[in-house]
Amino acid sequence: MRADRLVSLVLLLRQRGRLSATALARELEVSPRTVLRDIEALSAAGVPVHAERGRHGGFALLPGFRTELTGLNHDEALALLVAGSRRGAQAFGLGSALASAMLKVVDALPAGHRDTAADVAERLLIDPETDLLSRRLVTDEVPAPVAAEVRRAVLTGHKLRIRYAAVDRAARWRTVDPIGLVTVRDHGYLLATRSGEDRTYRLSRILAAEELTEPAQRPDRVDLDRAWQERGVRFRAGGDQVTALVRVEAARREELAGTAVAVLAEEAEADGRLRLEVTFQDARHAEWALWELATDAEALEPRWLRTALCERATAVASRYGAPS
Repeated sequence: MRADRLVSLVLLLRQRGRLSATALARELEVSPRTVLRDIEALSAAGVPVHAERGRHGGFALLPGFRTELTGLNHDEALALLVAGSRRGAQAFGLGSALASAMLKVVDALPAGHRDTAADVAERLLIDPETDLLSRRLVTDEVPAPVAAEVRRAVLTGHKLRIRYAAVDRAARWRTVDPIGLVTVRDHGYLLATRSGEDRTYRLSRILAAEELTEPAQRPDRVDLDRAWQERGVRFRAGGDQVTALVRVEAARREELAGTAVAVLAEEAEADGRLRLEVTFQDARHAEWALWELATDAEALEPRWLRTALCERATAVASRYGAPS
C-alpha cells in the first residue's frame, strides 16, 4: 500500500510541480507527518525530491526527472481518462486505486500532450453528482473492507461468507459461491450461487464479508452479460408485479419506459400518443410512476389503478382548492 502511495506522490510532484506537505496530504488522504516520512523514504531511495523554504515553499522534484510508463499513445491515455472518471469503480471499492491509476496514465503521455490531458479534466464532465434539476444521483456506499473481501473472493475463486440484509428482513450470515461483480447506474451487485441456485446480492446491503479458503463451486468461464440478462428476465417475471395498459405522450415515452420494469407491447395511436403495456414492481410503484407523469400519461387498465390515481388527484385538488 505504501509503495503505491510513494508512486502517487512522485507523480503528483511531476504533474503539478511544487506542493506543500499539507496539499500532498490532502491529495493522498494521509497526514502531513506521513507525507514527511514518505519524502524521506524517496530521498533515501535516490529520488531527487527537495524542500523549498519560504512562504510559497514546498516539495519539488529536480527538473528533468521522470518515471517511465510506456505503451500508451495519446488517444489511448485520453480514453482511459474519460472511462476512469466514471463512478462505477466506487461501487467495487476501487476509488483510490482508480485515482492512482489516472495519475500514472497522465504521466505516460508524451510531454507535448500532458497539458492537453490536464485540460481534459476541465473540458469533460462525466456523470456529475446531480442532474439539471439539482437532484442528487444516489451511489451505493460500500465499506472498503467489505468491498475488498468480496472482490478478492470473486477474483481468487474462493467461497464467500456474507452477512446480508435483504429488504424488510433481518440481516443473517450465508455462504455463497461468487461468480462475478456487476455495476449498474452506480449500484454494485454480486452474482453468486447458493446451494446451486442463482443469487444476486446488492453490495450496499452486505454488512460484513469474509473470504474463505475453500474453492468456490463455479464454472471456469462465465458470460456475465448473459448471466445478468437471464437474472433480469427472472426478476421481471416474479414477485408482486403489476401489468398496466397506459396511454402516454410520445415525448414522455422514455421516462415511462425508464421507470417501468419492462415494456411488453407498444403501438402508436392516431393522435400521436403511444399505448404501452408496461410492468411495474408492485401496485405502489405503478401508482407513483404514473402520478409523476401527471396529465401526460393515462392509466387505461387495470381499473383499480385508475381509481387510485383519481382518488389521489381529488385529494390534492381538495387540499389546494379555493378557501370556503
